[in-house]
Amino acid sequence: MEKYAFLSKEWIEKVRELRQSHLNEFGPPPLDIVVKMNQIVTEIPFGEGEIKAYIDSSPGFIDIELGELPDADITLKIDYETAKAIFVNMDVQAAMSAFMAGKIRVTGDFTKLLALQGIITPDELNAGSISEKIKDLTS
Repeated sequence: MEKYAFLSKEWIEKVRELRQSHLNEFGPPPLDIVVKMNQIVTEIPFGEGEIKAYIDSSPGFIDIELGELPDADITLKIDYETAKAIFVNMDVQAAMSAFMAGKIRVTGDFTKLLALQGIITPDELNAGSISEKIKDLTS
């Protein structure tokens, strides 16, 4: 399988394809909460500046796209390696360590961040899951 840099345009496109395939096959997962989160990702290893991306569960599934939501509940400012560890590898320990070290800056409704943690869990990293497929295509 070809690999793509986390949050690159190619990676986002492949994640879109995986998400659509997963939705077509299994339908949307049951979500009990809506979370809209903007991310400002710094220290990217490709290009210059920072990447603005968002996670939105309001469509009934976890939508990850480039850009910003005007009505986000929460905004994270986070470095690239930490974002990748959290959102691709689902490394909860990396998230806690980074937060305690001040590498993650949070503005907005912190309870929504905790709710998002409950939606995206390391338990999803099993063979054939969409989370595992995303991990496999990420360099």
